[in-house]
Amino acid sequence: MTDLLYSEEEEALRAAVRDLLMDHCAPADVIVRTESDAPHDVPLWKSLAGGMGLAGLLVPEDLGGQGATHREAAVVLEELGRAVAPVPYLSSAVVATEALLECAADDLLAELASATAIGVLAVGLHTAPGAGCAAVRVENGALYGELTGVADAAVADVLLVPADDGGLYAVAASAATVTPQVSLDLTRPLARVTLDGVRGARRLGDAGPAVRRALRAAAGLLASEQLGVADWALTETVRYLKERKQFNRPVGGFQALKHRLAQLWLEVVHLRAAARAAADALASGQDTDISVAVAQAYAAPVAVHVTEEALQLHGGLGMTWEHPVHLYLKRAKADSIAYGTAGAHRSALAELADLQGP
Repeated sequence: MTDLLYSEEEEALRAAVRDLLMDHCAPADVIVRTESDAPHDVPLWKSLAGGMGLAGLLVPEDLGGQGATHREAAVVLEELGRAVAPVPYLSSAVVATEALLECAADDLLAELASATAIGVLAVGLHTAPGAGCAAVRVENGALYGELTGVADAAVADVLLVPADDGGLYAVAASAATVTPQVSLDLTRPLARVTLDGVRGARRLGDAGPAVRRALRAAAGLLASEQLGVADWALTETVRYLKERKQFNRPVGGFQALKHRLAQLWLEVVHLRAAARAAADALASGQDTDISVAVAQAYAAPVAVHVTEEALQLHGGLGMTWEHPVHLYLKRAKADSIAYGTAGAHRSALAELADLQGP
């Protein structure tokens, strides 16, 4: 029987990541960073990826990685979601890594694992697993085209670009033109990637299976990030309502608010089960497609609902730019369309279970 509880090693990993984030990723600092021209926290990324070795969790040990599983990566993403950390962990350590694993690009995997390079799969953040994605043209050995909505492309060293000949190409980010795009979630910036006659790109393998594997892992582990976002929002709301007083009584003691908080707690608990199941399925390779579809069909609405309630229950304070709750609401809203909407995953689930509508 599958054990979805956190192991001692996973709890130790959580504690280490949380301690680092508490010291280097305070909410006030994240807010300030989102207002700057450099929203990514590169020093924090170096501490996580290089200092703690988290960039290589999914990379085999013989390539310099940790040889861990998706369960450990899910724990890291849960904590990064709880801190809305502006680092390219999901993009590089999960999505790009999974694509490179499918292509057996050992040298690039070693670079990503050692944190000497950041890799980004040049596919729009909105793309669902199994859905078609935009591809660039291959003409006379050069790459031409434009890809939009690519997360974390601004800090990438290597871009993994799908092409119309069915191949996945590794392109140095310096050879492409990366233009920032307006994003609701300022902690995960998007960009437009333009290739205008780029030569010297290396063909890694077939784009189809590599992109499908990468996006499936991304969707499954994104649920853990959404869990971290929702859990922070609920925890902070409970804390605030215990302190905020009206009529000389803590607001959290009012029955109507107790009922709302109880409903949110149930939703977060169910989200944790779905996210853990998806991570375990990715690690074991059993019922992966179904578990990922279930997790994303449930995670997005819950994360959005919990963060919306958090903003409302914080009252006027929650409406201010200085309070971090808006960061969590924006992350939840952006995540709700990342790697497929909840509706897209419900449709995929219906097809997988042979329960299509009329």
